[in-house]
Amino acid sequence: MRAVTITTKFGFNKNQTENLHKTINNLKRKNLYWITQLSGWGLFIIANLLVISSFEPLTLNKIALWIFLGIVGLLASHLYRHYIKKHNWSNLPLKKIAPRVILGSFISGLIIFIPVYLAGYILQINKNSEHLIASIVMSIINLTSIMLVWSLIYFAIHYFENSKKAEIEALIFEAAVKDFELKTLKAQLNPHFMFNAMNSIRALIEEDPQNAKDAITKLSNIMRYTLRIERTETVPLSDELKTIQDYLDLEKIRFEERLQYNISSTPSADRVEIPPMMVQTLVENGIKHGISKLTDGGKINIAASTNDSVLVIQIRNDGRFNEDAMKVSQGFGVSNTKQRLSLLYGEKASLTLNNENENKVLATLKIPLGDTKL
Repeated sequence: MRAVTITTKFGFNKNQTENLHKTINNLKRKNLYWITQLSGWGLFIIANLLVISSFEPLTLNKIALWIFLGIVGLLASHLYRHYIKKHNWSNLPLKKIAPRVILGSFISGLIIFIPVYLAGYILQINKNSEHLIASIVMSIINLTSIMLVWSLIYFAIHYFENSKKAEIEALIFEAAVKDFELKTLKAQLNPHFMFNAMNSIRALIEEDPQNAKDAITKLSNIMRYTLRIERTETVPLSDELKTIQDYLDLEKIRFEERLQYNISSTPSADRVEIPPMMVQTLVENGIKHGISKLTDGGKINIAASTNDSVLVIQIRNDGRFNEDAMKVSQGFGVSNTKQRLSLLYGEKASLTLNNENENKVLATLKIPLGDTKL
């Protein structure tokens, strides 16, 4: 089988586009690194020159020496960073990083000190110091301290970036898992829905061939809808209700006069985007567990409206809601709907079932307007 390559209108395939994005991001990171390095060492030089100038006059040689120190410090810290990355210090535990950073900062400070001290000797700065040993020791300690601060800043930035990256990866993984779960739940709906619809059509063909054509049209509408929802996450409530009407018309063939229905929805509710097949499964649940169990059948009423920032859909059907039986088996429509609501909206959406009176079951579905977790 030949592999398929997705190509953009600019001639780049998907892999090339991803590589281009990675290259751009790496360039941005490198630019930010060098800007930070130059700014940091530049500010260090300026700050020290300002402090020194408040105690003694600045000579050209002293200014040149401090600039040279900044350049050497920049190069030494860059080599130090290269060593850290090469040996993957950032992924080590803190107890292993700490001694390495202390030793690395000392060695880096010593590397900076040697050429700077020689340059100071050449420029005849502090050449005749009375306390030469003490001066050398203090200089090395100061440079080691500077590199320790540099190390702390470097690892702090790296830790922040890793935490942010891990958080993003966790969110992407969570979204992918939820997307997979939602697609799995949605895939369960189509066969379940179509099985009942096909049974109704078969009953119509056997009993009333004359009206079979109209029923097949309704079934084709339902099939078209189920194919459409494979490519979308939400649909307008009005589209869902049209499909429910076709479904109920097919069910009326099976139940005849034992099934009556009424659908009402406000214009604002019709425009609300909802997860597909969610209301339909609750309607099917009401027929299967309520009306179908009654000798004389019954009626199902579907009413939808918006209240503040919530879409409220109420489904009333004749029958009796058995809470004990529901604990044992929640039924396909109820369990599926609750899982989808939880994945999409968290605790902001709800589904409740209860007996409105002795002969009526009320299912209330509440969905927040324009608010999902994904």
